[in-house]
Amino acid sequence: MTKTKEQLISENEELLSRLAETEEALISIRSGEVDAIVISGAKGEQVYSLSSAETPYRTFIEKMSEGAVTLSKEGIIIYCNRRFAEFVHEPIERVIGSYFKRFIVPNDKSKFDKLFAQNTHNKNNVLIISLINSLYLKLSFQLLPAYLQGDYCILVATDITEMKKEEKKLLELHSLLEKKLDVIQRLRMQLIDKKIDLKIEINKLQITNNKLVREIARHKLVEAELKQKLKHKKATT
Repeated sequence: MTKTKEQLISENEELLSRLAETEEALISIRSGEVDAIVISGAKGEQVYSLSSAETPYRTFIEKMSEGAVTLSKEGIIIYCNRRFAEFVHEPIERVIGSYFKRFIVPNDKSKFDKLFAQNTHNKNNVLIISLINSLYLKLSFQLLPAYLQGDYCILVATDITEMKKEEKKLLELHSLLEKKLDVIQRLRMQLIDKKIDLKIEINKLQITNNKLVREIARHKLVEAELKQKLKHKKATT
């Protein structure tokens, strides 16, 4: 089919635009500005990382102080660094290929399942769990972008065992302080009650004392009258 002049011009412009984009991409790759390239094919978009850019990241992951894990959508560990293997006290060969929940205490497995099921590409979930070897880990996990293929999850584990121990000590201290405060409150109430009782007793004693004073005054008056009568009687005899 013969193409019109307008169609040829349009195709020519499109080819020039694609050529410019390709040249721009090549310049970026050569200058080291690109870490990976995305290629569309029969199986969808695929990402190819450049070895020169990938090596530093791999080294960083292997050497970092946190544990790094890649999980499948079923929760199977398909990659972990040496630090995570140290956390669970097992060689990497035994860790990779096993379910992540295998290392979690039974009481925390349901929490992990619930949060893992809620993973989205726009959310970074955080969870604190206890391992069967008594370590406490803070887990931060995020789904990989869709263009990286598969429903994989990247998980970063931080050892917070020492922090949890300090937290436990603080809770125990707080509980002890509350008990002591309760004792002090009860003693205070007892002192207040005793003070009230003492005041009541003082009032009673004051009333009794007033009665005694009046009674003594009355007796003195009677005694004075009797003395006066006796004196008068002696004078008349």
